[in-house]
Amino acid sequence: MMAALFFVAIGLPMTETVSSLPETPATDAAAAQPAQADGARRRNRRGGRGRGAAAAPGTGAAPQPAATARPAREIHPMLLQLAQLYPALFGDSPKPLKRGIFQDLQAAQGEALDKDGLKQALALHTRSTRYLNVVATGAARCDLQGVEVEAMAPEHVLHALIEVFRRKKPREGEDLQAKLQRRIGQAFIDSGLDRDAYLEKVQLREPSALAKVEAALAVVAEQDAKAEAVLRAFEGSGADSVEAFADMYGMNAHQVQRQLHRAKQLKA
Repeated sequence: MMAALFFVAIGLPMTETVSSLPETPATDAAAAQPAQADGARRRNRRGGRGRGAAAAPGTGAAPQPAATARPAREIHPMLLQLAQLYPALFGDSPKPLKRGIFQDLQAAQGEALDKDGLKQALALHTRSTRYLNVVATGAARCDLQGVEVEAMAPEHVLHALIEVFRRKKPREGEDLQAKLQRRIGQAFIDSGLDRDAYLEKVQLREPSALAKVEAALAVVAEQDAKAEAVLRAFEGSGADSVEAFADMYGMNAHQVQRQLHRAKQLKA
């Protein structure tokens, strides 16, 4: 679902699917184990254990060798070429690509860019975590000159968010689900849509994703009700400033300012 959305968004023909694209293979650490085991047996027969191969106390077993480090992922040659041609879009800080960027690149570069290679490169680029992180911020889409030309669709922001957090591994003590819920809530607010219009726009079919979004929207609804109550209290308080109102009720002035801003948005 997400892959299809991004393929359409950048103008790639749907004849190429994400699953058909080549992946850079990860190191197969298991393939090295038989050779390592044979070497250990030969050392044991010779009685030549080194310090690092000493048996664990009471077990008679040598410690396992350190895992082989995974090699750096190779970069598609076409992506390197695109980064040189358009560093503002494909460089170290990529920008969201406008719809139809595939056709724009073909028109601008002609035969200098291999068509099939360009398809694969754009597909790899737009499904990379680095690119999805940018889309998830809601940043506007840009043309070949790096100029913002269109707003990011709410459904693309949401699907990017869900995918980014699906790939994340939590740090110790980190609550990724709570972070995702806050990000979804903010994405909903930024969309300017009401609840029903937003759910219709994002078209979620996966039950678990839909449950996450509905939970986030429920939190936003609760916060909005509080913001509207604060606005009513502020308007009826006679206070001449937000700071005076907050001090009157023992509230945080910065938080009150945010609530009043949100309540005025809803009222408008």
